Amino acid sequence: MKIFVTGATGFIGSVLVRTLAESGHTVHALFRSRTKTSAIKHKNVRLFKGNILDPKSIERAVSGCHRVFHTAAMTKIWSKNPKRYHDINVIGTKNVLEAALHTGVKKVVITSTAGVFGPSLNGCVNENTIKKTRCFTEYEKTKAQADSLALSYMKKGIHIVMVCPTRVYGPGLIKESNSTTRMIQLYIKGKWRIIPGSGKNIGNYVYIDDVVKGHLLAMEKGHPGEKYILGGENISYSGFFTTLKNVSQKDYTLFKLPLFMMISLSFIMKCLAEGFSVYPLITPEMVKKLTCDWVVSSDKAVRVLGYSPLSLETGIKKTIEWLNTLDSKNI
Repeated sequence: MKIFVTGATGFIGSVLVRTLAESGHTVHALFRSRTKTSAIKHKNVRLFKGNILDPKSIERAVSGCHRVFHTAAMTKIWSKNPKRYHDINVIGTKNVLEAALHTGVKKVVITSTAGVFGPSLNGCVNENTIKKTRCFTEYEKTKAQADSLALSYMKKGIHIVMVCPTRVYGPGLIKESNSTTRMIQLYIKGKWRIIPGSGKNIGNYVYIDDVVKGHLLAMEKGHPGEKYILGGENISYSGFFTTLKNVSQKDYTLFKLPLFMMISLSFIMKCLAEGFSVYPLITPEMVKKLTCDWVVSSDKAVRVLGYSPLSLETGIKKTIEWLNTLDSKNI
């Protein structure tokens, strides 16, 4: 089968492209920079230069395809031009769906985010949770807008399913969308010594292979117009690092970074970013997000799709094994 993938050189997209190609599918991969395509080179991958803000390049790439995975998104924590979030996440999604409509594609899986449901204020969050807070970041805000836009295309005859990953980690490109893996890498090298805040806030961490399998299951079994949270294990920051210490067998002393210090540092970085274009490591919006609990349930995906995520311990073990292979290649 011919399948079109946007965001093909990104963290989730590149693993998805390789998985599809190795399964015998012909993948049409949209890319902006050829230097970033090395991770998806395969005899079954056809490269199409373009981007999701160029409708003509999308139509060329999607032509002849039967399915679409739309993983492309603006995921950066800061941009000098905030309008980029709306352009890429909302207008880009519209362009992809228009191209799918014009070329006769019937099934589309869109990569959203569990962040659109908001933090867990009153128990575990699921797909039916009514969001009671404003979006913390432009990324979450525009992804929620893109989700609403996508549902409107159901009336035009496209079978659309949305998957909502949590904090994804594991082998692959180490960039902002894979920041948890970068944190693991720094820790095992003795270069990470911080626990955010009190360490008690809870997040959900999911291994990359599980997220990709979730995408494939959503394409195969997902119900039209439905969202499925693709999560892993709910755990506090302190619990995460305890698991990391146990798996890596490296017991480094970690220091809790008080909330007031995180806020102060984030405002300084934001000022440097806005005044001198120095890219920030953290923003005030991210601090607010990090100090909330994000307890989620993937029960719907488990029940409907047959989704079965790894434990955090197993996922971290696999990630460290992969990181060690990278180090051995650099010797």
